[in-house]
Amino acid sequence: MKFIFASDSFKGSLTSAQTAELLTKAAKVVFPGCECIGIPAADGGEGTVDAVISAADGKLVTAEVHDPLMNRINAAYGITDGNKAIIEMSAASGLPLVPEKLRNPMNTTTFGTGELILDALDRGCRDISVAIGGSATNDGGMGCMRALGVRFIDRNGRELKGFGSELPEVAHIDAEGLDSRLSGCSITVMCDVKNPLCGTNGAARTFAKQKGASPEIIEQLENGMCNFRDVIKREFGIDCDTVEGSGAAGGLGAALRVFPGGKMQSGIETVLRLIDFDEKLKGADLVVTGEGCTDSQSVCGKVMQGVGMHAKRLGIPCIGLSGSLGEGAQRLFDCGISSLHCIIDRPMTLEYAITNAETLYYNAAVRMFRTIMAGMNIRIPVGKSDTPV
Repeated sequence: MKFIFASDSFKGSLTSAQTAELLTKAAKVVFPGCECIGIPAADGGEGTVDAVISAADGKLVTAEVHDPLMNRINAAYGITDGNKAIIEMSAASGLPLVPEKLRNPMNTTTFGTGELILDALDRGCRDISVAIGGSATNDGGMGCMRALGVRFIDRNGRELKGFGSELPEVAHIDAEGLDSRLSGCSITVMCDVKNPLCGTNGAARTFAKQKGASPEIIEQLENGMCNFRDVIKREFGIDCDTVEGSGAAGGLGAALRVFPGGKMQSGIETVLRLIDFDEKLKGADLVVTGEGCTDSQSVCGKVMQGVGMHAKRLGIPCIGLSGSLGEGAQRLFDCGISSLHCIIDRPMTLEYAITNAETLYYNAAVRMFRTIMAGMNIRIPVGKSDTPV
């Protein structure tokens, strides 16, 4: 028996690697001679870089860059296969980098994310994936592009610095200085939201509040983003309101699409590509995946959906073991997941479940594998259909 274990982390309790270790321990209790392969997984959110470099035998590198408030910091990203970079924009431009009392997307920039991309180029990377979740910014990606050589000019010919407050001032965009190395690069934008740049579901009105913006500031940012959108449409012929995901990370999605020609892709699909997941699945008898809470959102580009679909395409059964099962979890049955299991074995508080997650997970894994063993021992009488009713 060959088992593949590829679960997302259980936020606040178990890492992806820990779930694989516990599954291996439990599997060998029930199937002593089994082969177990753990593959850390992530969907483009927190932990994506760690998952990719662990599964793909990559390395973590650091670069000195600017944070959202333009303070110097050291930020890390991953490199695999010599020339593939995996970057979490939150490492340089994420909300946790800004003290709560200073959070205001008018005053933040993605400049540091651009510096990480530059560092990757300097190291010879030509396949660059950027996960754009968790930003502190709403600058339309101007800061990032400015670090890469694009100039944003106001009506008086002055170059702007790339902060959210400057969006209304953009009158012209000079992309002639965009780093020429990007033309030979594959840029993947890991994005699982479909928000446009402007409007009710746009960058400012959907995400700016959580970054510290008041209702008045949100409207200022929205007006500025509309101006930014119009300049891009006039000078580059791209209407960012028609590009799904352009409003992600305060408009960074739009900038990465328009200037270096980035391609939007599901976070989990990018991760599975970078770790060569399909190759690792070859010869497997069963795949086990999971996450902290499985519900209707799990089919919106999350780890379980991605792992299940890949297993399904290769004809390998896949089951899920999660922290909890919520409304809509059964939608995963259409995504290659044959069965869903939960670690909760009695009424308990969330705090108790998190504190005792390791024990609960291991015990549930043993029960799951014993169920699999029981299923393998079922004998269907001759003449009876094995088609589920």
